Amino acid sequence: MSEQPAETLTDLDRARLDLRCELLTSGLLIESSVPGLYGRSGQFEDIVDGIDRVVRAAGPGSEAIRLRFPPMLPRSDFERTDYIASFPNLTGAIHSFTGTNADHARMLADRSEGKSWDGYLEPADTMLVPAACHPAYPMFTGALAEGGVLLDVYGYCFRNEPAVDPARMQAFRMHEFVVIGDPDTAANHRASWIDRGLQVLDDLGLEATAVVANDPFFGRAGRMLAANQRNENLKTELTIRLYGDLDEGTAVVSCNCHQDHFGATFGIETSDGSVAHSACVGFGMERIALAMLRTHGSDPRRWPAGVRSRMAL
Repeated sequence: MSEQPAETLTDLDRARLDLRCELLTSGLLIESSVPGLYGRSGQFEDIVDGIDRVVRAAGPGSEAIRLRFPPMLPRSDFERTDYIASFPNLTGAIHSFTGTNADHARMLADRSEGKSWDGYLEPADTMLVPAACHPAYPMFTGALAEGGVLLDVYGYCFRNEPAVDPARMQAFRMHEFVVIGDPDTAANHRASWIDRGLQVLDDLGLEATAVVANDPFFGRAGRMLAANQRNENLKTELTIRLYGDLDEGTAVVSCNCHQDHFGATFGIETSDGSVAHSACVGFGMERIALAMLRTHGSDPRRWPAGVRSRMAL
């Protein structure tokens, strides 16, 4: 993997590289040849499982519909979310070979000569999931029952952001609590989870700050969307300073109000026939795990007893 020349590195770059080296050397993460793509050790997974116990304890429990999806969703559903318009640079598409034996022979010949062979692949009917909740919305096309629906969604997401910063993984997990209902229900869900999310992080022994934020929308139109998101206070991130004072903090939890975007996109209506609004809170499992390792040390056996107890470690 090519890395930035040492003479051009900032203090923040060095801090990120140091954390990455520490995680790889300890065996908590497993290196691949692609920046931002890691395997996880059993110990790292134990930490994530413990975090999830605390997240679930703070969540709605049996009141929510529990959903688990594969890390792929139908291309048709992906296109309807309009994600490609706002985040084309983060998108991951799946391609596969659908040619003839002759095409296969030509592909192998090009490969043996060191030529590019991916031109022989065709787009599949699936895309990589960019946000854990996206596969859920097509389920609710039509009229909702009175009061709307509350969802518990957990799964892997993909975003094409290759980086040496271990907090910016290309494949990561989000545990989300999602509501689809009327505008007040959606707005209240987002707002209530700011304090609840901070409490979850406090239970894990982490110091976090709530920050008004926006998504990284792409291009000139994206700047307008980002400004609107901030002006209407639709997104709040709970951030932790993984690298001390070297940056403004890393978002580990995100509280979002989508307004009627998914309701209009997927034809979801409230019981009175209005376009449904939605909101979600997403816990970034790998990022929270990194924050715990930075805060409490690399050996969970030495973490504070109260934290270990809550995580059932």
